[in-house]
Amino acid sequence: MTTPATRGPSSPSFPSGVWLSRYRPVEDAAVRLVCFPHAGGSATAYLGFATALAAVGVEVLAVQYPGRQERRAEPFVETVDALVEAVLPELREWTGRPFALFGHSLGATLAYETARRLTELGEEPAHLFLSGRRAPTVPRTDTAHLLDDRALIARITTLQGTDPVLLQDEELLRMVLPALRNDYGMAGAYRHRAGAPLSVPLTVLTGDSDPNVSVEDARRWSEVAGGPVDLHVLPGGHFFLNDRSETVCHIIEEALDHVR
Repeated sequence: MTTPATRGPSSPSFPSGVWLSRYRPVEDAAVRLVCFPHAGGSATAYLGFATALAAVGVEVLAVQYPGRQERRAEPFVETVDALVEAVLPELREWTGRPFALFGHSLGATLAYETARRLTELGEEPAHLFLSGRRAPTVPRTDTAHLLDDRALIARITTLQGTDPVLLQDEELLRMVLPALRNDYGMAGAYRHRAGAPLSVPLTVLTGDSDPNVSVEDARRWSEVAGGPVDLHVLPGGHFFLNDRSETVCHIIEEALDHVR
């Protein structure tokens, strides 16, 4: 019988040293923040975070998923469990000092499941930030990956996280849509497994006009928490953090005071 500490599929075979992008090294950082991008996103989404937080002694490591940017030639990972298991070996090389996890949208699901696995392995993060994502206990069916290209582009447009001009660029769309469709499929296949609540402090962030996440959906992250939960409702839609980056970084800085 599989024990909790070894649960999960075998990790896909990927080159080592490719999962974490370190844009602004902080050699004496008191804490590291590992950031998981949204569906279709890449590590560069957190370049602004890396710059802003380095100034206050927090080093950002941004996760780079396969199949995009410099990893474009690599195969996609199709499930949350498989991606978590694949990133863990490299991530654990950076857990020698206090660290926290941040994820936006699909990235929040990945950060949450990574926190669960690390806790099983005895390497609990100091803090978990969950942005733009409903709690995993909220029942919902994600089927965006089943849409045709035209409908999928329309769905992206409603989220207001992509420059409309870019959505008219057919060459760019051919590069972006496969990753986006894969990641939406990952979200659609995800099913939450009941387990022990996380004792790590949670900070939940959501936009007050997010079409995908109601404030109540965000508040329900408390259902998987055994420790304190701090909810921040900011002006904006699904990609509120694009316009509220400075505020979000300030929230992160304050939340990490207990480990710095």
